[in-house]
Amino acid sequence: MRPVPDEVKTPRTYDSSLRARQAADRRLALASAAKDLFVELGYPATTMDAVASRANVSLKTVYNAYASKSGLLRAVWDMSLKGDLDEAPVAERPWYTSLMSEPDPQRQVAMTAAASRVVKTRIGPMLKVIRDAAPVDEDLAALWELIQTDFWANQHAIIESLDTKGALRPGLDIDHATDLLWTLNHPDVWLLLVDGRGWTPEEWETWFADACQHQLLAPR
Repeated sequence: MRPVPDEVKTPRTYDSSLRARQAADRRLALASAAKDLFVELGYPATTMDAVASRANVSLKTVYNAYASKSGLLRAVWDMSLKGDLDEAPVAERPWYTSLMSEPDPQRQVAMTAAASRVVKTRIGPMLKVIRDAAPVDEDLAALWELIQTDFWANQHAIIESLDTKGALRPGLDIDHATDLLWTLNHPDVWLLLVDGRGWTPEEWETWFADACQHQLLAPR
């Protein structure tokens, strides 16, 4: 039998999806290692070398995945906030869209409290890292400001949803209501009560839901 010429042989297929999954897994492993170090050592003391050592990879691998330490921290923040490194924003997450589509205002507030407790349990340690480093690092100061801005916008969307149902307390306008929700749900309040005073996340959720009911919603 005559051999098949090289030019007509079936080419080996390139599995780009496998490579993409491997790259995503590597980025997640690096972000997880970095999160542990940021929480243990703080942002200034955590080096890219330390992240490479903790993840058991080369320093080049770390820089190939994340060009800078501040970029790595932003990825860690996204992972903590969303639970993964998917680029889909919070507003497109199923838990948030379900919350926004809830027709009953009382139930919507309870869902907000429950979701906030879950998210803040994840982000609490990183909130301290970012807040503490923001005064001495321009990149983290910008990230902290972005966190505040995005957070207010998300609270505003919830308030607008309550307002369309006619659920807001009489005399309470949308911006004032957003400020109240933003304050009650603010990361600093969580850190004061849970981290500072030792409240359990469940105790915080109960308090937050009750405070929102009284401060935001019209009596039934």
